[in-house]
Amino acid sequence: MTLAEFSPRAGQSWPLAPGLRLVLAPNASPMTERGTNTYILGEGAVTVIDPGPADPAHLAAISAALHPGERISQILVTHAHLDHSPAAAPLSAQTGAPVLAFGDARAGRSRRMAALSGGGDLGGGEGVDTSFAPHERLADGVTLEAGGQVLTAIHTPGHFGNHLCFQWGGALFSGDHVMGWAPSLVSPPDGDLTDFMASLDRIEALGALAYYPGHGAPIEEGAARVRALRAHRRGREEAIRAALRDGARSLGAITDRVYTDVPPALLPAAARNVLAHLIDLQARNLARFDGPPGPQTPVFPA
Repeated sequence: MTLAEFSPRAGQSWPLAPGLRLVLAPNASPMTERGTNTYILGEGAVTVIDPGPADPAHLAAISAALHPGERISQILVTHAHLDHSPAAAPLSAQTGAPVLAFGDARAGRSRRMAALSGGGDLGGGEGVDTSFAPHERLADGVTLEAGGQVLTAIHTPGHFGNHLCFQWGGALFSGDHVMGWAPSLVSPPDGDLTDFMASLDRIEALGALAYYPGHGAPIEEGAARVRALRAHRRGREEAIRAALRDGARSLGAITDRVYTDVPPALLPAAARNVLAHLIDLQARNLARFDGPPGPQTPVFPA
C-alpha cells in the first residue's frame, strides 16, 4: 500500500492486508498525525493492538468493525500514553478480553531515568496514562497467537520505558518507536535516547519488514526507515554539540539553534528531545550539566 492509497477515515474499518484491519481514532493533532491507529488482527477470535483514547465514539467504532460472530480475545498495548492505552480498560470491561502490555507507566524505565526522576526538576510526563495497569505482563520475547500467526513481543524502550513492538509474520507493529511521517518524541524521564538508539538497532536486525506504526501510513521498508531515523538523530546530536561549542548554554538557546525547521508550536516538544540528547551526551562524557540535569540547568561541552 502506498502513502497515497492510505486514506482511512476516523471511525471506519480500513483493510490493510489479509487478516488485518485498522480503525482510526478521532484524535488528529500535530503530535498524532491523523489519529491513533487501532489494529484488529485475525478473524473470529481477534486481537486488538492499541485501542487508543477513551473516546466512546472510538470504542463504538472498534465494536462496529467486528464481523458477525467475531469477538475480541486479547487487547495489546504498545505503551502507556493517553492516545494509545486508556480505551483498554473499558474495552476489556465490554468484552472480557484481558489487557496485555510490558507493564504500567513506570515499567521499563532505565536506571538512569529512574534516578533522575527522583530529584531535581527534570519535567516530563507529557501525555502519560498514569492509571494504566494491564492484566498480564508481556516480557520481552513472549509469543502469542494472533490471526493464525505467531506474534512476538519485543521490548523497545526509548520513546517510552514500557514500549513494545510486535512482530507478526513479515510485519512489525512499531507503535510510536518508528513512524513514517515524523520522528518520535523522546522526553525524559519517560523516554531515554540511549535506549531509543539501542532499540533501533534491535529492530533493524529483524530485517526489511513492513511496519505498521501507531500513527500514519504503513512503512513498506521498515529497516530503511530505521536507518533514516538513526541518521536524523545523529545529525541532531552533532548540531547540539556544535551549539555547545559555539557557547550555547541553556536548553532554550540550544533548541533555537538546532530546531530551525519546526513550527514554533512544536518547539516545546523539540526542547524535550534536546534534553534527551544532552542526557545521553553526558552519559557518554561528551557534555556536562552544571548541576542535576533539567530544563533550567546550564550545560557545557565535556
